[in-house]
Amino acid sequence: MVSSEGSSALLPQAKQQGVTKPISVSGPTETDVQRSLELEKFLVDAGLYESKEEAARREEVLGRIGQIVKDWVKQLTRLRGYTDQMVEDANAVIFTFGSYRLGVHGPGADIDTLCVGPSYVNRDEDFFFILHNILEEMEEVTELQPVPDAHVPVMRFKFDGISIDLLYASISLLVVPEDVDISDVSVLYNVDEPTVRSLNGCRVADQILKLVPNVEHFRTTLRCLKFWAKRRGVYSNVTGFLGGVNWALLVARVCQLYPNAVPSMLVSRFFRVYTQWRWPNPVMLCAIEEDELGFSVWDPRRNPRDRTHHMPIITPAYPCMNSSYNVSTSTLRVMMEQFQFGNKTCEEIELNKAQWSALFEPYFFFESYKNYLQVDIVAADVDDLRAWKGWVESRLRQLTLMIERDTYGKLQCHPYPHEYVDTSKQCSHCAFFMGLQRKEGEIIEEGQQFDIRGTVDEFRHSINMYMFWKPGMEIYVSHVRRRQVPSYVFPEGYKRSRPPRLTNQLSHEDGEGCRAGSRERQFKRKKDPERVDLRQDKLEKRQSIRQQKEVSVSPEIPCHRSASTSQEHLVSGLWE
Repeated sequence: MVSSEGSSALLPQAKQQGVTKPISVSGPTETDVQRSLELEKFLVDAGLYESKEEAARREEVLGRIGQIVKDWVKQLTRLRGYTDQMVEDANAVIFTFGSYRLGVHGPGADIDTLCVGPSYVNRDEDFFFILHNILEEMEEVTELQPVPDAHVPVMRFKFDGISIDLLYASISLLVVPEDVDISDVSVLYNVDEPTVRSLNGCRVADQILKLVPNVEHFRTTLRCLKFWAKRRGVYSNVTGFLGGVNWALLVARVCQLYPNAVPSMLVSRFFRVYTQWRWPNPVMLCAIEEDELGFSVWDPRRNPRDRTHHMPIITPAYPCMNSSYNVSTSTLRVMMEQFQFGNKTCEEIELNKAQWSALFEPYFFFESYKNYLQVDIVAADVDDLRAWKGWVESRLRQLTLMIERDTYGKLQCHPYPHEYVDTSKQCSHCAFFMGLQRKEGEIIEEGQQFDIRGTVDEFRHSINMYMFWKPGMEIYVSHVRRRQVPSYVFPEGYKRSRPPRLTNQLSHEDGEGCRAGSRERQFKRKKDPERVDLRQDKLEKRQSIRQQKEVSVSPEIPCHRSASTSQEHLVSGLWE
């Protein structure tokens, strides 16, 4: 059966790619082709493509890093008493993965790189100590930050101003050939799980490019969807949303389902597919394969932990894993709201009622909730803040999960994956925010409160376990109402004037009640029974709220306090 979207009679029947047959093999109409040209022009005008000069500079930096790791391995080979021939043959190879390997990186983006070395060069001492010290001595290298305890151990730095995330994998070969094929499963023999995870970034990227019917259409669509996700505040794996590989896998699956579609069609079909997707049914580009190597693969039938995943997006390279295990019920809810927004906007674009720019309207987070948690992070200097912030940010997702757990899902959190800086503070500072609201449809008695003091204390205690803590590193968690949100979070330093509360067509037609700013979220309730109680003295709290001026305020964050006193500064409030 031929879809009405365009004739498929002249198109070759594409072989099935993916775990199901395509939804449609129809090609584009002239209108679809024109819309794709308009979309690509929009992406170019938005500055999403790097210049030829920057591309050449990246290639040069990768070449220099490649030479550095080769020299490093030769040096270690000599120090360990191997023969001159072994020293001469000693080698390490640099691979790229992520957005750079997929061909969708933009100006200023970091380069995800993997160094593959021989069996006798290890990660803990040789990579994180000896290579670290070599890089530290180089004037081209700045902001060097080793993260050995990460799920995927990484060394982050800038080389001549270009951000690099460098992983290391020691494989079971004495000599690594220059043309080593890391897509071959044999590279996984006799390696540990962190090495498997390090190798799989490259292996997954290569598989994605092999499994999509048209690489260029995939790239344009992915570039578009990544930009959209950042504008709508749902691009961040660490916060519990989706990161680069997750978006790539979702887009690749839509490309498989519509193998002859052009980017304008694929963007529209993306939202159509995922607004209707029945999570937790997994998104997969190919069947999950087991192997005699014995590594655990994603399988909710065997692994109880896999049954708890809310939005499984499965990697296509052995061992197949869920790349989106960080997603919580709260972040899935937010993403589904945004998919609804994208679907509605694409329908309007197809009816010539909107332009592509409407799809990329920013999400007005600070107009979307009445209550927020503000997490302030301070340190003595910028270097300490970089390390401290990385630690705190990697655990903010736990705060969302703890609040969901302790309120039995009745209080929903929306962590916003953007950091803000108060430049008026003398110490180095940044802040993150979470929107708070009660679960829609939840019946709550008049005056009922959510007491999350214990939850916040537990979170703070886990944060203060940081093994590299230094004096000056502090965290403060505050409850702020919308009118108290500090002015430094707004682009111009002041709040946007709020539009009148008009009924939103999207909310009524879709029944979602989701708006961002003037478009996505309705504030229907003038009286809200939900309350957050972070202070014991309710009378004092009510009096303090009445005395507050309706202007932007920021909690007093003292600099250079001792860790033992930091828990006293939990600024609290009441939901009214």
